[in-house]
Amino acid sequence: MSTTTTTANKQVIRDFVAALNDRSGEGWVQLLSPSVIDHNKIIFGEEDAPGAAIEGFRLQLAAFSTEAEGDGFHIEQLIAEDDEVVARLRVAGVHTGYHARMPEPTNRRCDVEQIWIFTVRAGRIVEIRAVSDRLGMFIQLGWDWPTTD
Repeated sequence: MSTTTTTANKQVIRDFVAALNDRSGEGWVQLLSPSVIDHNKIIFGEEDAPGAAIEGFRLQLAAFSTEAEGDGFHIEQLIAEDDEVVARLRVAGVHTGYHARMPEPTNRRCDVEQIWIFTVRAGRIVEIRAVSDRLGMFIQLGWDWPTTD
């Protein structure tokens, strides 16, 4: 794959993150393939089904406010090869909204590091894998660690 393509794919991710931070609309949806697969189920819990990630992002954005300076999604590093882009992010906000798969809003702030691996094809995100400091997030928000039965 050409350098031009990897540069373009990195720009898709920059645009996606900027659109997530723009709380006035849903411009981020246009950067996701309608059949995008998100393998990050630790909190979202949505089906590993085409397009389910879109609603997962809506719920996540609604659950966290970004009123303070420095809140939101911040790209710390981007690395691209072929159709994959790895983004190291710092994500900060306050848990103020309802999310069906999270405890009640705590109105507490969290600031965690995340690594997202995106697959980009034809200018749209088709797959997302992510890891993040979930323990740090749970501690900062005062949530109980989930247990399995």
